[in-house]
Amino acid sequence: VQLQASGGGLVQPGGSLRLACAASGSNLENYAVAWFRQAPGKERDGVSCISSGTGKSFYDDSVKGRYTISRDNTKNTVYLQMNGLKPEDTAVYYCAASSQSPTCAIWGYVSVFGSWGRGTLVTVSS
Repeated sequence: VQLQASGGGLVQPGGSLRLACAASGSNLENYAVAWFRQAPGKERDGVSCISSGTGKSFYDDSVKGRYTISRDNTKNTVYLQMNGLKPEDTAVYYCAASSQSPTCAIWGYVSVFGSWGRGTLVTVSS
């Protein structure tokens, strides 16, 4: 599956953005899809994951209550709605898909995800 992430940009603290991860070449519904982010000089960390099938969602503690991950199977796309953005949310955001772990059971590990989109930059600054 090929993935393309979009929707990043510059936003003020407290603002919102919605990222999209559009897939081609395969039905994204059969994959767990996660969002990771990487700030300058830091490791790539998992932000959220949505499972295949039931669409159960998981979040890192740092974004719980502010971010929402969702699927639109008719568009073969996964979204990440980000509200209440903070300067520490600034990073390049990547979407990734996994058939190895479709339930998001070990979604925090980069190696679980075999397909990656190019990142989209999110900058939170006044």
